[in-house]
Amino acid sequence: MQQIINKLVFSFAAAAVAFALCAPRAQGQTEKIIYSFTGGTDGTAPLGGLAIDASGNLYGVTETGGPNGAGTVFELSPGSGGTWTKTVLYSFAFNSGNVWLPASNLVLDAKGNLYGIGPEGGANGAGGIFELSPGSNGTWTEKVIYSFTGGTDVVSFLSYLAIDRAGNLYGYREEFSSSSGTTSYGGVFEIQANANGTWTENVLHTFSGGNDGSAPYGGQLTLDSAGNVYGEAYNGVRDFGLVFELVRSSKGSWSEKTLHTFTGAADGSAVAPGALVIDASGNILGTSVWNAFELVPDSNGTWTEKILHTFGGGSDGTYPESGLTPSGSGTLYGATFEGGMHHGTVFQLTPGSNGTWTENVLHRFTTTGGDGIYPSSPLVVDGHGNLFGLTTNGGMSNSGAVFEVTP
Repeated sequence: MQQIINKLVFSFAAAAVAFALCAPRAQGQTEKIIYSFTGGTDGTAPLGGLAIDASGNLYGVTETGGPNGAGTVFELSPGSGGTWTKTVLYSFAFNSGNVWLPASNLVLDAKGNLYGIGPEGGANGAGGIFELSPGSNGTWTEKVIYSFTGGTDVVSFLSYLAIDRAGNLYGYREEFSSSSGTTSYGGVFEIQANANGTWTENVLHTFSGGNDGSAPYGGQLTLDSAGNVYGEAYNGVRDFGLVFELVRSSKGSWSEKTLHTFTGAADGSAVAPGALVIDASGNILGTSVWNAFELVPDSNGTWTEKILHTFGGGSDGTYPESGLTPSGSGTLYGATFEGGMHHGTVFQLTPGSNGTWTENVLHRFTTTGGDGIYPSSPLVVDGHGNLFGLTTNGGMSNSGAVFEVTP
């Protein structure tokens, strides 16, 4: 589904990649497919990116497939000799009270529980948040911890989850328009655990359009050490989107501040971004439709944008939808949805001593040899510096794949 949406948004990409077929693959890096989905009981169309635990196990969802056709949660565990074992932890079903067709990422809490979004089903038919808890015998138990009520309380289809140190969950609410004239421009929600095991939703901000932004299209919210929340909205005063901050007061209320409004053209626009990155200096790094960018604050609270890299299409890749993933060395990694050899790339951005950044394409996806195509989800990095990601299409059965890139 996400690939279809992205193809509609980016249908003009073909002209930018006309010379890509002759581009050589980057040297010095290796890419391999560690699992290809078959489109059957193991699931199809992996979406939302991967979660990784301290042991290097990978977790993700497939939107459809599985024994019941309603999607799955899976685990990939590393073995000796570079082998991986895939296990379906849970298969969704189209039954009353459950959620189905998961399309978001998964997040892990300190106890090893997994949380994700099912945009359909739930107690009210408007989707919900699910929890998977591991048992001592290797089984997992699923329960819906919050069901959206419908109307203006609907999760954005492309929203990812974020989790804070207390285990609270954050995501985007969908835009909403009804035949009676009720309109919502979307918002940001928090799901908070109560002492009795129930969960409560708090609406942190409702967008009002214009300067305030609207249509938080997707991606993952980012939290800083003070608990403030950062994200991107698809529309802004110039209709190219914006970067916003939600600040928590000492009394628990929230206020919104627009940090940067995109202008289009060379500045790009905020379309289906991945998570923003906050570095040790408090700067914000992310991707827009054309660029990797950095926002730098001054003492007055004004933020200035700096373009780190503009993707030129062709062998360079185009549409960096995955956002940026940091490594311990300060290097940034990401994926472009198209370009390379038409089907996307994995790239590296390395900072220089003079404030410049150098891009290196680590892998260009192809349709040969069972390679994945069209990566659009955030990458994760293990303790050895290896990168892992998803492609919704490609693989041996064209049902999606999980890939590893060793820089």
